[in-house]
Amino acid sequence: MALSEHEEALLQQMEEALYAEDPRFASRIEKTKKRSGGRGRVVVGAVAGVAGLALVVFSAMISQIWLGAVGFAIMVAGIVYAITPSKTTLAAVGDDGTPKPRQQRTMPGRGATPKAGGNFMERLEERWDKRRRDQF
Repeated sequence: MALSEHEEALLQQMEEALYAEDPRFASRIEKTKKRSGGRGRVVVGAVAGVAGLALVVFSAMISQIWLGAVGFAIMVAGIVYAITPSKTTLAAVGDDGTPKPRQQRTMPGRGATPKAGGNFMERLEERWDKRRRDQF
């Protein structure tokens, strides 16, 4: 059922008021709307799973084990594809409701200064040295 022009204008005003009143909540609602479009991913995954299962059954009928292994791999890959969410980049929301740009992380040793605790390997080495010192 389509909305009338008056109802569309009223809905637009309500959305603008929501953005003005609580921008974080509004951005969460918007992200939730975007995530609901994953129906195609489930369909593709389900089709791949059914095709893989059919290949497994067919390979059992003609006694080809390698074909069954391929079918099983296709079936598992299709199911995993269907149940995993798509990789979308999320951004932090500023006070005004606009997304903040992401800060790029740079690898230590490539011109950037490492953080105060050091990088992962340095912390592991520190722990190792501390254990060896405390042991004796």
